[in-house]
Order: sequence, then structure tokens, then C-alpha cells
Amino acid sequence: MSVGSVRLAVLHGDGVGPEVVPAAVAVAERALAAQDVALETTVLPFGAAAIEEHGHPVPESTLEQLADFDLWLVGPHDSASYPAALRHPAPGAVMRKQFDLYANLRPARALAGVTATAPDIDLLIVRENSEGLYADRNMAVGSGEFMPTPDVALSVGLVTRAASERIAVEAFEAARRRRGHVTVVHKANVLRLTTGLFRDVCLQVAQRYPDVTVDTEHVDAMAALLVRRPADYDVIVTENLFGDILSDLAAELSGSLGLAASLNSSADRAMAQAVHGAAPDIAGRGSANPVATIASTSMLLRWHGERSGDEASIRASDAIDGALAHVLADGVATADLGGSASSAAFADAVVAAL
Repeated sequence: MSVGSVRLAVLHGDGVGPEVVPAAVAVAERALAAQDVALETTVLPFGAAAIEEHGHPVPESTLEQLADFDLWLVGPHDSASYPAALRHPAPGAVMRKQFDLYANLRPARALAGVTATAPDIDLLIVRENSEGLYADRNMAVGSGEFMPTPDVALSVGLVTRAASERIAVEAFEAARRRRGHVTVVHKANVLRLTTGLFRDVCLQVAQRYPDVTVDTEHVDAMAALLVRRPADYDVIVTENLFGDILSDLAAELSGSLGLAASLNSSADRAMAQAVHGAAPDIAGRGSANPVATIASTSMLLRWHGERSGDEASIRASDAIDGALAHVLADGVATADLGGSASSAAFADAVVAAL
């Protein structure tokens, strides 16, 4: 009999979401069961299926129910396929803004059994998720993009001291749990006021962490350095556009975007959602790589365990990470990694390893 439980809101999403999300749920359920913890899941309407039933990809009823959960597992969305009036803001933006999910954590690590361009990469990108150069995150009303004439388009970039400070704290705390090194990525030689403020606030926060090494890089140089010597970097903290681009680069250097896990969090709740999109071209074939969604779910359990003191969730996260590494090292892989396993067969192998 289980001695505890973890409550999880599950949103399957679009495209390959209904294939990779259940795979991650099955893995999490097994890992928690080994710790005598039950996983209690509630599936909520989200994405194209929600449009058909509720007229919106993120219905009000879903937002209301999400507020009752600390932990969410969210599949990808294919907003480009939605009716034009429902494409903006994207579902992810709606949820991030509603619940102030300001921190986006994106690890990149090469694993045995996966061919990696950078076999020594092992880093964490800490991406500010609530403002910056992505205009959909900058306004209480509207998107932050404007067209004064049909031939002129403007976009507002926003950087505040408060948001920069709280993401810097996330980065330095993460570095303390890792190898004690933070790199602040900016473009202050051109965007002097906005990314200059971001850089300066991060360096001010660094003074609270004398045990952590800190340095800075321009974002264009950082892209080159990730290719040239990725092992030099531990935690990278940056604004959301730069973080989005660098995390895709880091994922490919580690082997595949299909490996790229991601966690969006606030002070009191977190959302696991893989970096990759809905991949509608392969949806329904059962060939999608579930690694990123499984790894994101592991991050979610670790986040929960560290904040609540739930050691069982931390042990479950450790077990999932170990099982993933074991299965990949044994050569079990989906097509994007050169293997032949289906999404379900890969998940079954991870459950068996657990």
C-alpha cells in the first residue's frame, strides 16, 4: 500500500503529445511506486482537442483546475494549426503569464549510447521566462508587437531589475547544486540598457554567492563557444530569446532535440514540458522520442522533492534518470536517434529498467 501520493495535472496537447505524455506518466508512476508513493493524475482539456470541445486551446475551466495543482505535465501545442483568432497568445504563453512561471530550466547532457556532436557537454541553461525580447510576455494587455503602418512592425523588449534578480538567484542556487560556475549571457555591447541591466543585476546577485565562479559572455560569442568547448560551461543564465536559441543549440550538441528536457516554474508550482514541438508530420505513427518528456517529468519530481522536502520524489527522479541512461546505453532508441523502437516500446524499456 502506498504511504503517500503526488498529484499531477496532465495535459496531452497536440501532435505527438498523446504519445509521449502517457509514456512519461507510465514511467513516473513506476518510479514513484517503487518509493511507495502513488501518482494521482487528472487529465485536463488542452490544445486542439480543447478547441473542439470548449472553443479555446486553454479553456477557463482548465486554468481554474490548474490552480489546484502544484505540478503539471504538459504536451506540445501546434498553435500554427489553430484557427487564426486562437493562435495568439500561444497556449504556453497563456499558462506562463497566468501563473508567473518565470524560470525555464533547460539541461543539455550527452549520454552513453547517443551519438553527440559534443560528447563532453553537461550544462544547464536558466532562461528568464516572463519578459525580455519575446513580445508576448511583456504586456498586461496585448502582445507587445505593433504595426503603425502595414509596412512597419515594432516589438517591445522588456527587462526589469526584479525579474533579472529572481532568475539570477535561480541560476546561482542551481550552480551550488552542480559545479559552482555561472555564465551570464547578454548583448550589452549593443542592447546596452536592456541586456546591460540584466547583466549588471546578475553580477550584483553574484556577490551573495562568493563560492560560485561567475563570468559573462556576449550571446553570439556564447553560441560559438558552446560548439568549440562546451565542457567549460556549467550554468548559463540569460533572457528568454537568447535562452531559447542557445538551448536548442545545446540540445543538438548533446545528440538530439528529442533529448531536450525543460521545466517552467514559479516559486510555488512547476510545469514539465519538453523543448520540442508537436511534430505533426509524425503524429500518430508511434515513433516519437519520449526521452525529453520523460526527462522533463523527472525534473518536475526533483523540483517537487527539493521544495517540499519529499525525499521519495527525489529518489524517483534519480531512478528515472538512471533508467533513461541505462536504456539508451543498451542501444534502445527511437528513429531520431538511429533506433527502431516505438514510443511505447521505449517507455516499456524504461519502466522495465526501473
